[in-house]
Formats: sequence, structure tokens, C-alpha cells
Amino acid sequence: MIDYIKGTIAELNPAYAVLDNHGMGYMMNISLSTYDVLNRVGQGEIAMLYVYEAIREDAHLLYGFATKRERESFLLLISVSGVGPNIARMVLSSMSVDEFSQAIASNNVAMFKSVKGVGGKTAQRIIVDLKDKIKPTDNTLLQQTGHSVGEAYDEALAALVMLGFTQQASQKALKSLFSKNSALSVEEAIKQALKMM
Repeated sequence: MIDYIKGTIAELNPAYAVLDNHGMGYMMNISLSTYDVLNRVGQGEIAMLYVYEAIREDAHLLYGFATKRERESFLLLISVSGVGPNIARMVLSSMSVDEFSQAIASNNVAMFKSVKGVGGKTAQRIIVDLKDKIKPTDNTLLQQTGHSVGEAYDEALAALVMLGFTQQASQKALKSLFSKNSALSVEEAIKQALKMM
């Protein structure tokens, strides 16, 4: 499986981007938020996108994401019955990852219904299916500390859980650390959290 592709932005529009990696062009479907990030980087510059591969009988499609959090949100969305990659991409084009988390935490059916292709039943199913997978406490921390800290927090949390610590204990330790020092790196957060566990 491809985790990410790094290369020169050869082509860019709001629907897809082509990254040239050593003479091979990878075309990836993207959301508007990823388009905004790549547009700021600029065509002809080096960029990196996290990848989701959709392998079907009739096509082999790549979806590219500017952040791991956006890819994780996409994967959560396509796990919901009736939500395919195109609807998931529309949702993430219509709202930021933080807004997506907040809409689920606050049962905001109207926000999902405002997305083209998402009806009332699908909007409710997204919220019901993902309610337990997205914790509002994490989202509160992200709002307090900002986007880049949210990524450091997410990566440190994932690492601690993989090391065998419970999600609840890991979250408690990390929230305490990031509230005291929002500039912590992933490595430093993990090291300090391990001393607290």
C-alpha cells in the first residue's frame, strides 16, 4: 500500500493534482482543502500527499490528502454505509477536519445535509456511525491548540496506543502535556507521556 507520494506539482486544479515523482506522474483526487494547501505551495514546487488507494475492477484510483488527519476523516467517512469516496471528498471539501469532528460531536445533521449528494438519512447515519469514533474532547483540544499541535497530539496518541497503553490514559497524559507546552514535538510528547504512565 502507498502511504504517501512526494514530488513536484506538475498539474493542479480543484478536483485533482498530479505529482511528478522521478518522471512518473501520479494523479490523485483531492478535496478543496488539500487544493488550497497545494495552491499555496505553488505549481512546480515539491509537495507531499498522504494517499488512499481505491482498487476496483474497472479502475485504480488514488486520493491525496495534505494531512494525515484529513485522510483519517476520509477513511472514517467511507466506512459508513452509503458513503463512497466521492461523497467523502465532497464532505471534506465543504468543511475542515475540525468542523467535521465538531459537526459529529454536536449532532449537526444540517451541516452534513448542506453537502451536495448527502441526504437526511445519510447525514444521520454518518453521525450515528462515527459518534463513538470521534471524541469531542480531542476536538476541544484541537480548537485550543491549533492545527499543527493537533497533528502532533494525534501521532503521539497513536504511538502510545500501539505501545500498549489505553487510549483513555494516553489522552489524559497528552492533554496535560500539550496544555502546558503547545510547541511539543511528537517525540518529546511521547517521551514525557511515558514518564507519566
